[in-house]
Amino acid sequence: MKNQPFHRRLGFAWHGISSAWRAEMSMRQQTVATLGVILTLLWLRPAPVWWALLLLNCGLVLAAELFNSALEHALDHLHPEPHPAIGLAKDCAAGAVLLLSITGVVLFACFLFATFSR
Repeated sequence: MKNQPFHRRLGFAWHGISSAWRAEMSMRQQTVATLGVILTLLWLRPAPVWWALLLLNCGLVLAAELFNSALEHALDHLHPEPHPAIGLAKDCAAGAVLLLSITGVVLFACFLFATFSR
């Protein structure tokens, strides 16, 4: 599978994103939240730095969600029975998504405060 042409690698990536969309409610929720952020940015038209910060955070949350989903699927396939180490690995991945999500909420609140406190 190494050294595939770009369009094939792009297809693999899109398959991963669409599979996570179908299988993971969290991915769908985070995507809807991202669309809400984008619509808010389009509506309020803030300075470019806010666009950069908010879109970067949204991208990080979605990427973390994909990593979390990939880890869960791989670990569940390799070791279907419950195991403390596997549970901890999955919990840590979920914790990473949670931390980035909290950061996003705080960042969005700061953006709204800065926008509407003028």
